[in-house]
Amino acid sequence: MNFNGFQKLTLLDFPGKVACTLFLAGCNFRCPFCHNASLVTDIDTSITYSDTEILSYLKKRVGILEGVCITGGEPLLSKDLEEFLIKVKSLGYPIKLDTNGYFPDRLKSLIDKRLIDYVAMDIKSCQEKYAFTVGVENLDISPILKSVELLKSDVVDYEFRTTIVKELHTISDITKMGEWVKGAKRHYLQNFVDSGNLIQDGLSEIDKDTLEKMKEILSNFVTYAEIRGI
Repeated sequence: MNFNGFQKLTLLDFPGKVACTLFLAGCNFRCPFCHNASLVTDIDTSITYSDTEILSYLKKRVGILEGVCITGGEPLLSKDLEEFLIKVKSLGYPIKLDTNGYFPDRLKSLIDKRLIDYVAMDIKSCQEKYAFTVGVENLDISPILKSVELLKSDVVDYEFRTTIVKELHTISDITKMGEWVKGAKRHYLQNFVDSGNLIQDGLSEIDKDTLEKMKEILSNFVTYAEIRGI
């Protein structure tokens, strides 16, 4: 199993923990605002890290690192993920998984086997605009709905998160999204940032006042709503 990115230390990706982050290439979505095009549409294979290399690093950092984050792309596309997670858990590490929520059965299986401890699921927009926002025409969103309900049932610690893009999200969208995820534990909003490595150009961040208003609207529906990154 090969990873396409490896951040050896992060204080931000795994809430409350000193962690490392592993990046897996490949995704079934084509979100125009995705800041990791090199992991989705233009996969860079010039630098990869083997699972053997990663596990060797993790063994040396036992007692120093407090967690491992798996992100992408979409990690649940990887057929070898479960086997790798078993090896990481054998070292005693808590694991955080980032996912777009399109593979609820795979997600549930990993949760049931206690191979992940925290899930961050991206909620791209309200249901009516989901296909448009993720760049996939005629998208069946029923798997997304299933993942949302799975996480809201509190089978694992989790958060929802939404990247706000001026050209893609309105206040009305946030109201509809809030009604959809009502009762969720945590939902973070984060403003779009142009990383220079996007799937589509011509997108921009929303103004801070509107972002604050969106947070206030969302807070009417979820236990904890916050803006991340400011």
